[in-house]
Amino acid sequence: MWPLRTVRVRTLIGLAIYAVGVPALCLFFWNGFLTQPAVRGAFIAGSMAALATALGTLPVLLAHKPSERVQDTLFGFGAGVMLVACAFSLVIPGLQAARESNVLGGGGWGAGALMGAAIMLGGAAMLALDRLLPHEHFIKGREGAEATKLRRTWLFVIAIMLHNVPEGLAIGVGYGANEGLMAHALAIGITIQDVPEGFIVAAALLAAGYTRGFSVALGAASGLVEPVAAVMGATIMGYSGLLPWGLGLAAGAMLFVVSHEIIPESHRKGHEVFATGGLMAGFVLMMVLDTALA
Repeated sequence: MWPLRTVRVRTLIGLAIYAVGVPALCLFFWNGFLTQPAVRGAFIAGSMAALATALGTLPVLLAHKPSERVQDTLFGFGAGVMLVACAFSLVIPGLQAARESNVLGGGGWGAGALMGAAIMLGGAAMLALDRLLPHEHFIKGREGAEATKLRRTWLFVIAIMLHNVPEGLAIGVGYGANEGLMAHALAIGITIQDVPEGFIVAAALLAAGYTRGFSVALGAASGLVEPVAAVMGATIMGYSGLLPWGLGLAAGAMLFVVSHEIIPESHRKGHEVFATGGLMAGFVLMMVLDTALA
């Protein structure tokens, strides 16, 4: 066991490292924002999505818990938005970029093979995270390694992060690919669906027994992973030759979340019709946005 004085010295050294390292890291990122417009745009768009999540949690302070039918409809709406974002804003531009990269001699077969591999890798990465990270779903319950050893609050937090990481990556990849208005449409669509998503998260936490204030605070904080993931996506896209791979990985991750998480969650309580209606409404809204801003 370490002597008390040694522990204090170690604590002071750790605090000194944080005091120097955190500002240095912030300065590094700030310089990156100044020199890389794509990274700056991705960070701003990701921050707007996080703000939308926070705004969506506020009604929980005043309103009663939404009905299960409303929750499933909102889940479906989010799934519809993500499906269009995946197809229109990620897969189609990725196929075009793969054709231009002349992979496997160019042409449709080569582009399709590259994007197919990237999509499968993105889904496999999310599956690995889903299996390795302990987390708790609002309906299915606990999953992942050693889930029983973590407090229930953190299991919810990890589950929420698994939902939000692909959204942030998609935003970052869109801006990193310099897609212009298409990237804006993708960011707007994700931001719109983050409002009901924030409401669902806070309401589910409230139903799980947490206080209103804590549910709102944790629901709002869940969106903070999106600007971080957006910056990561835009930074990765800065390397030449990674455009189709980045778009495909983000699409695969998003498809996994829609199929493995959102749709099953919205169909478990007998409200399939409302969930499907919400999905179609979200699909149409995102399609209109993507087409109008393209």
